[in-house]
Amino acid sequence: MSRKVCVVITARPSYARVRTALEAIRDHPGLELQLVVAASALLDRYGNAVNVIEEEGFKIDRQVYMILEGENLVTSAKSTGLGLAELATVFDNLKPDVVVTIADRFETMATAVAAAYMNIPLAHIQGGEITGSIDEKVRHAVTKLADLHLVSSEKAGERVIKMGEEAGKVFVTGCPSIDLARLARDTEPRSVPDILSAYGGVGGEVDISEGYIVVLQHPVTTEYQMARDHVVETLNAVREGQYPTLWFWPNVDAGSDGTSKGIRAFRESHALRNVHFYKNLRPLDFLSVLINSRGIVGNSSVAIRECAYLGVPAVNIGRRQHGRDRGRNVIDVDYDSVQIKQAIDRCWAAPERHSDPIYGDGGAGRNIADVLATARLSIEKTLTY
Repeated sequence: MSRKVCVVITARPSYARVRTALEAIRDHPGLELQLVVAASALLDRYGNAVNVIEEEGFKIDRQVYMILEGENLVTSAKSTGLGLAELATVFDNLKPDVVVTIADRFETMATAVAAAYMNIPLAHIQGGEITGSIDEKVRHAVTKLADLHLVSSEKAGERVIKMGEEAGKVFVTGCPSIDLARLARDTEPRSVPDILSAYGGVGGEVDISEGYIVVLQHPVTTEYQMARDHVVETLNAVREGQYPTLWFWPNVDAGSDGTSKGIRAFRESHALRNVHFYKNLRPLDFLSVLINSRGIVGNSSVAIRECAYLGVPAVNIGRRQHGRDRGRNVIDVDYDSVQIKQAIDRCWAAPERHSDPIYGDGGAGRNIADVLATARLSIEKTLTY
């Protein structure tokens, strides 16, 4: 009898992080995939990831609307509570043998608490990493609620064991996002203009024939009041440098309204003919755009994870990725337009690219499915320290 594996996806980046694992679970003879799509993954303003998920061939078993308007600390807390109530009903209906949650977004707490309180074994992907901010608390809290740990690196596995988790429940699978990065790298290249033509977006007609940068900047929940000021520094750097720029919309976090307002206000008061804005691209399309760019600017983990593997230069701004293991591709700067511009100039002129496979070699999805099919499932936990 197949094990029923319920994977909960709550945001656009979470889908990209786990897509190859979804494929491997769906295709595994010993597993049955149950897919729940929730939170901002259902919302048009954040790219309507649910449409991409369906178009890429996945059957969605349940949809959970749980995001309250406001993008602040209060709505984040309330959205988590609403998600807990709704997901408890979903799990009661689907009756999975194991629930899978991903990474460290605030909504993952709802998944983890609901599964743990309902005596359903919980598997956590990407535990044991270090980033700072609220993500750090969420990730480690989910680790303590989880029963299986599917970590991306040896260092991450060591940290989970040091937290008192049983070594036999910690599996170094690699990160599924690297699987997609490898596929994007090895697939016959498509022209970036052809890719972008399907997505529209808004802004100037950007000439990318001589190169371009990608910007993806999210608010930092512990500094959310500064989100607007932070993004203005990046906007000033991009405007001053006049780099052809493809800019992608932020995640739904406390402060994202400030980031969005900062972008809109800046667009109204400054001519940004060198910048085109997009809500969302399919994961493989986005990675293809990254591979062909001069570099990525902002504070997204894609700059630390996938871009380390791909060797794409990255300007990492601020402390959102503080402490995360990183490769030679990353230049760290503060929220300062002069520092940001100087770092972009270095990326633009970078003579060579270095690949650092910190987070896996491209086989994580299959590894995760194999662990979920064979590992002993239990809900009992005893600290090992």
